[in-house]
Amino acid sequence: MTTATKFTLARIFMIPLFMVCMYLSKTDDLMRYVALAVFGIASLTDLVDGHIARKYNQITDLGKFLDPLADKVLVLAAMAVFCEWDLFPAWALMIVLVREFAISGLRMVASTKGHVIAAGWAGKVKTVVTMVGLCVMMALRTNLCVWLFGGTLIEIFNWVIIAAIAVTTLHSGVEYFVQNGKVLVDKK
Repeated sequence: MTTATKFTLARIFMIPLFMVCMYLSKTDDLMRYVALAVFGIASLTDLVDGHIARKYNQITDLGKFLDPLADKVLVLAAMAVFCEWDLFPAWALMIVLVREFAISGLRMVASTKGHVIAAGWAGKVKTVVTMVGLCVMMALRTNLCVWLFGGTLIEIFNWVIIAAIAVTTLHSGVEYFVQNGKVLVDKK
């Protein structure tokens, strides 16, 4: 197993820890910081495993499968908890889910035709915006931020983050289909 894959597996193993910390953070301010730290570290492993894989030629089929899966599960875990707590609207979560299913389907069809659809620039921007945005949403829940900014300003920040996530998610999804939609056309 490569070093890059070990970082990806570490991210996967951090997801249940993150979920426990998030639920404990509902009533414990210290756990809000712990949940934020776990999510932040898990998010950073995405950068590390990709860098290691490219620099040391550790790109494997297992890594190609696990890395995007780990990213999606980590992000969706945070969004699901926020959705449960009425901090993230279900419609925004659905945008993310539909985009992920659609891109996965597009990649499956492409692979049956011998094509590989690499991550596009917009997809990478979407990932960064989403992970950073979710970190900010977690930080805004701390007592310090509530004291500094007050509820109204925090709610505005949350909506700006949700909008940024929705827009970058939609944009990257459209870009994937514009650039790769030809794999869906049957040649006769």
